[in-house]
Amino acid sequence: MSTGALRNRRRNHACRLHMLTWNVATAEPPDDVRSLLQLDSDSPADLFVIGLQEVRATPVKYVSDLIAEDSWSHLFMNTLGPNGFVKVTSVRMQGLLLIVFARQVHLPFIRDIQSTYTRTGIFGYWGNKGGVSVRFSFYGHMLCFLNCHLAAHMNYAVQRVDEFEYILDSQDFDFYNTPHVLDHKVVFWFGDLNFRIADHGLHFLRSSINSGRFNLLWSKDQLLMMKQKEPLLQQFEEGPLQFKPTYKFDRFSETYDTSAQKTWLGFNGKKRKPAWTDRILWRIKPTDEEECGSIADDEELPVKVTQDIYTCDPSYGVSDHKPVIGTFNLELQKKVETPLVCVSAEGQWSADEDAVLTYTIQEKFDACTSDWIGLYKIGFRSALDYIAFVWVKEDAIADVDEVVQLSMKRDDLPLLAGDYILGYFSRNMQSLVGLSPPFQIMESTLALLEGLVPENINGLDK
Repeated sequence: MSTGALRNRRRNHACRLHMLTWNVATAEPPDDVRSLLQLDSDSPADLFVIGLQEVRATPVKYVSDLIAEDSWSHLFMNTLGPNGFVKVTSVRMQGLLLIVFARQVHLPFIRDIQSTYTRTGIFGYWGNKGGVSVRFSFYGHMLCFLNCHLAAHMNYAVQRVDEFEYILDSQDFDFYNTPHVLDHKVVFWFGDLNFRIADHGLHFLRSSINSGRFNLLWSKDQLLMMKQKEPLLQQFEEGPLQFKPTYKFDRFSETYDTSAQKTWLGFNGKKRKPAWTDRILWRIKPTDEEECGSIADDEELPVKVTQDIYTCDPSYGVSDHKPVIGTFNLELQKKVETPLVCVSAEGQWSADEDAVLTYTIQEKFDACTSDWIGLYKIGFRSALDYIAFVWVKEDAIADVDEVVQLSMKRDDLPLLAGDYILGYFSRNMQSLVGLSPPFQIMESTLALLEGLVPENINGLDK
């Protein structure tokens, strides 16, 4: 077999990424976001990355969201969970929220998760502007997602670029090979970047939009203009803006701003011009920046990113911004294909007796005695959505290939029959690094005697 054929055989893995950015303007979420997530698509996603701006963040609301998930997170978790997606992580800084979901099968191969944030608005104190990011290793490839909300208004294009550079310089990660955002193999930069359309009058803008001649506006789009003279921005790619500008709309309509803006003296100001404020860009690390390695490393192609869809969904009207969707194909070679931990349910499980499980560490990693194994109902929404859990080996860290047997108390098990899965959660890696095959828990004798119904048990369906 030729070297080229061997290399192609090793690299034929495609992953579907669905990204969403939306300035929700402090609104509560709509009832349904299935069409926004394109869950009925013929090409189902593997990863969902959702970045929101201006999530309602009054002090009381913000503190309550630190205790429990905010209403937007709940909506996305409740929508994606039953479809086989689990929340990997999230990060919030005031109104900025970034959430990552993955199809359950990918969870053991999402590792080294870390998030951070940078404030830029109001002297960096309150955090109404800035950036939040999440980075992780996906099948051994380093990805970073940066959700930004930059300075507003027409005359601040240069300041927006300065804020972006400041965010990049400020954000650090505790990994020797990717300490900064641009060290990652692929970076997605998205959010309400607030770049406007300069020079054109309101009438020309609206007539160009209404006739679908968006290309007439591209030459005056501030982000495209800044890319021509800023080397940093030239490293980022973006699909063509072949959709309507996403700002500013009358709420619950597809009509651009008809209100008369009030100035500080109380006089009527100009209406806000339409603009592509909400964007999704990406950067692949240049090959000449890659570290020299072995022959095997040199043969490895970088992740290939191709965009399938770049559009907005005008049907959602809770905000004066329209949500922007980007879908991508990530072509990569899997550097890791074995979970760090093998977990298994042993024998038949029911709440009539203690249950037995085993786990085996298959590859050395930063395990600790506060790692735990959770029992999850199929369709669980996050690593914290467990029914019961048990700590791993208490007296010492298990050796590689050592089979460790644990038990779950019968009082912690569900009384009714159902399909479940076990997951090993690494405290240090903040992720599920091993999942068991799905298995069934049988109805207990007590459930049969008392005639219990599902909604009285487990609490998942409440």
